[in-house]
Amino acid sequence: MKRWIQWTAGSALILGVLVAATAATGLYLAEQKRNRYIDIKPRPVAYTTEAQTVERGRYLFASRGCTDCHGASGTGREFVNDGKGTRLAGPNITAAGVVARYQPEDWNSAIRHGVKPNGRPLLVMPSEDYNRLTNDDLNALVSYIRQLPAKEGGTPAAIELPRPAWVLYGLGVIPDAAGRIDHQLAPSRPVPAGVTVANGQYVANMCIGCHGANLAGGKIPGGPPDWPAAADIRPGKDSSMARYPTADSFVAMLRNGKRPDGTPIQVMPFESLGQLSDVDARALYAYLQALPTDGSMPPPAAAEVALNR
Repeated sequence: MKRWIQWTAGSALILGVLVAATAATGLYLAEQKRNRYIDIKPRPVAYTTEAQTVERGRYLFASRGCTDCHGASGTGREFVNDGKGTRLAGPNITAAGVVARYQPEDWNSAIRHGVKPNGRPLLVMPSEDYNRLTNDDLNALVSYIRQLPAKEGGTPAAIELPRPAWVLYGLGVIPDAAGRIDHQLAPSRPVPAGVTVANGQYVANMCIGCHGANLAGGKIPGGPPDWPAAADIRPGKDSSMARYPTADSFVAMLRNGKRPDGTPIQVMPFESLGQLSDVDARALYAYLQALPTDGSMPPPAAAEVALNR
């Protein structure tokens, strides 16, 4: 019995040392990842005050998730606080905030690539959703943000994570924004507005951050442990899309945040999704319905794969 106790105590000690070593390694690697330099090819954004372009930017800001993290006025917003050590807040992005000294190429790096002007990664920024924005849409979005009234203060940016989350980040289990992007991918070519599969495919880029590049769902990268997994939104028997047999039922869900049976859907950014135009919402539905049932992704429309130079 005494030998068994000694063996158990020794095993526990070894296990504790391994856990401590792994944690220390993870924290060290996390610091290295946070300070790595990411070389992004400069692509200046074209500023404009043209009314129609700024209005397009307003629509994108309202419907593509910007308000969820930065607030409707752009002055910052706390969007996660689970009371367990995870607290996230987007910064003030008016001219009085963190973007005050942004150069035209800095907007492209931050929005499309998740990279700060100094080349370091933005840890929490859904750039994979914006990576394929057309140049025109990126110009419009930035032009709208730049004309927001400058307001001092606002909600300070915050990235507060429990130590285990930093360890997992360091070990590569939780990726940052820049780590989830193909930085060599060309922007999309403009897609005509309309209830078409091509337009729906373009709109669906906003779903990648949570539902994954193949829209199969699963654990949301970097989300708190108590967040539910993102749904599989491809066609098939296990797909959540089976609940929405018509475009009307799908659009209603985007507007009210509820399933057809009246139960609320958690985590989804309905504040933004509810601002999608009827055309874009129905185009998104058409695209999701057109996806192959075998789980593969269709080849992008020819207009969307040509290099946008």
